[in-house]
Amino acid sequence: MNKRVDRLLQNGLFFFLIATVLLWAKSYLAFRFSFNLDLENTTQEYILALTPLGSILFFLGLSFIFPKAKRIKAFLTLYFIMSFVLFANVVYYRFFNDFITIPVLMQYKNFAQLGGSAKSLMSFTDLLFWVDVVALMVWARMKKGTLTLSVKKRTMGALFATALLAISLNLNMANDERSELLTRTFDRAMFVKLMGVYNFHLYDSIMTANTQSHRVFAESDELTEVRSYLSSQKDPKSENFGELEGKNVVLISMESLQNFIIDYKVNGKEVTPFLNDLVRDKNTLYFNNFYHNTGQGKTSDAEFTIANSLYPLPRGAVFTTNAGNEFNATPEILKEKGYTSAVFHGNNDSFWNRDVMYPALGYDRFFSKKDYNVTTENSVNYGLKDIPFFKQSMSKIKGLEKPYYTKFITLTHHYPFVLNDEEDVMIDRTNTGDGTVDRYFQTARYMDKSLETFMEDMKKAGEYEDTVFVFYGDHYGISENHNRAMAEITGTEIRPFEHTQLQRVPFIIHSPGLEGKTMDTVGSQIDVKPTILNLLGVETEDDIQFGTDLLAKDREDLAILRDGSVITDKYVYDGESEKCYDKATGQELEGSECDTIVQKAQTELNLSDKLVYGDLLRFLDDEEEDKPLTDSPNEEK
Repeated sequence: MNKRVDRLLQNGLFFFLIATVLLWAKSYLAFRFSFNLDLENTTQEYILALTPLGSILFFLGLSFIFPKAKRIKAFLTLYFIMSFVLFANVVYYRFFNDFITIPVLMQYKNFAQLGGSAKSLMSFTDLLFWVDVVALMVWARMKKGTLTLSVKKRTMGALFATALLAISLNLNMANDERSELLTRTFDRAMFVKLMGVYNFHLYDSIMTANTQSHRVFAESDELTEVRSYLSSQKDPKSENFGELEGKNVVLISMESLQNFIIDYKVNGKEVTPFLNDLVRDKNTLYFNNFYHNTGQGKTSDAEFTIANSLYPLPRGAVFTTNAGNEFNATPEILKEKGYTSAVFHGNNDSFWNRDVMYPALGYDRFFSKKDYNVTTENSVNYGLKDIPFFKQSMSKIKGLEKPYYTKFITLTHHYPFVLNDEEDVMIDRTNTGDGTVDRYFQTARYMDKSLETFMEDMKKAGEYEDTVFVFYGDHYGISENHNRAMAEITGTEIRPFEHTQLQRVPFIIHSPGLEGKTMDTVGSQIDVKPTILNLLGVETEDDIQFGTDLLAKDREDLAILRDGSVITDKYVYDGESEKCYDKATGQELEGSECDTIVQKAQTELNLSDKLVYGDLLRFLDDEEEDKPLTDSPNEEK
């Protein structure tokens, strides 16, 4: 009996099959329980179970192309890589509610700086992802010299045929569940649900190679196509044009701040007392139907969209994949009007590739971590705490030549929402039992206090009267993974309708002398550039931008999110579930009420992607050269 077992353990094909079953089972369990894939029917259950098999057989089968002496080592290497890919996606998904793409991997410089955020995403049960890896390595070590992966060509052919059959069957079943799956790539969750993580990464590699080739083959005619679309759209005129002409501009990126936090109380105490007062100030414009447009690039996506009025990319971040592009961003435009531009941020200058991207956007100066006094006492999580950050920034902003256009990026209210010092805790936690949600309100309160301190210091320094302050939430802070706790916080079930509404972020414009009010118009970060430039009296008619001035009286109420969701004054369309709702009642609508706005959203997203992937703005100089010379007004005809 022992000899039979020993022969079995030395059998390479048996080793291969056991490993395949282990990885298959591990992958299915991860798909089923680590990702919130929202299985809708029994067929999708079957698809989810099938998805790992084909890719596992194919990739592990590649070990057979190596010489016999190296096959076991090659096999274990491939097995480790596939296990790591699965594990990395599980950890990434816990916070971002998304899957890793190659453009995200290009942001590798960010990973080394994640600190406590990355640690908080780990769990002791994660060791289970590596038990099979260790077991197979021990097995191979024990039978070293006798365990070989040697099979007949016929068997190898059958192996790859089975792999291709499984992948083909998977693809056919997936297409029956979701037509045009391979072209509707903005929905990564749907792709993973129907094709699996391994096939997703294979497809992602092909898409990355395809997008990289766009710039090489892009032609100026594509820019004409974008111009033609934009000229066909409604171009509302601002009634506030030049109202704040010549004023300094201070943008403040409020990390992870969602709009539901405004006026929210914990145990009777306001979470954001300063912002609550600010939105009611007579000199404040507050937009309560304002949404973020961000994708995988999060804060950097918000920066990109606000500066350019272009949509972020469906995969990765423009800051890391297309920093070499030509842009026509707000800092560059205002430089021609005599503005000095600067960014203030208490983190490393290389994070999100900012040290490369900011000059491309036209910023004159970047005050980063090396320009601040950062110690273990005054920092937490990602870097310098917000209150000392603003305090130390005062001398820097006072040294700028006026008028200036500046941006401050806060850090403390960032996942995992921790405060190390008791003196920074100004409000109780909530009691949902979800640590992320419960801590969220404490760091939001701290950030609110830092904003109040900053405004007081600006007044004391004499920088307040001639400045327009623009506060914006950069992206969501609490993902779908925390819907149970958020249902307790909001007092309602989090359906796709409520989830989309939770993508609202605060947008506030405050300046002495500005006629303030609360604005109900539906807008998003893509509308910030034209709104600011119009207030400053800068013409934007010839600029290529998808946003419109939020203060224009006859503007279209519209917000298009990166995931394909669309919000108007009448409808809410959730891009992931593809459900349409009445905005006023939240009632799900049957029929085609949302078809028109969905088509518009896809058109704009696709055209914006063309602009970025093809670096089409580089052809603007060619357009200028091709313009016919106009006659001088004094020239005789």
